[in-house]
Amino acid sequence: MERAMSLPADPEVPADRNPDETAPETQAVAATSAPRSVRASLASIVLGFELIVVFLAALVIWGLTPESGSAFGLPRWAPLVAGGVVIVLMIATIGLLRHRWAYLLGWITQALILLAGFLNPGMFFIGALFGGIWAYCMIVGERIDREKAAAVAAYRKELE
Repeated sequence: MERAMSLPADPEVPADRNPDETAPETQAVAATSAPRSVRASLASIVLGFELIVVFLAALVIWGLTPESGSAFGLPRWAPLVAGGVVIVLMIATIGLLRHRWAYLLGWITQALILLAGFLNPGMFFIGALFGGIWAYCMIVGERIDREKAAAVAAYRKELE
């Protein structure tokens, strides 16, 4: 049976090979790499959006800091440095989400953002908001991953 619609030829597929066949090197990579979990995807999305908010919040806190210094006797540039450290921590956490302990690093990041409320009370709201989103995504992502693993196991058992 012929296809109703013709797709353009892929320049990566040699002319003598069927484009529907998977290359052996692709099969090897597909067999060794596990699909990314829903939990990891949700965590990276939350941290990515939170990264933008922390950057902007650090600028706001720095801009609102009087010339004489900030709360707790910190220098005027302290909010920028603290924001930069938290941003670097978030970027590192996003990159390390393939490890189970990186989620603990994410929780620590959420706590640090909540503690930033002592520099500017508005950060209590931001920290609580993103902490709640983080908690929700961790709970739901883990549940979806468990259900997906059970479905895959049942499917494989059915194939046997």
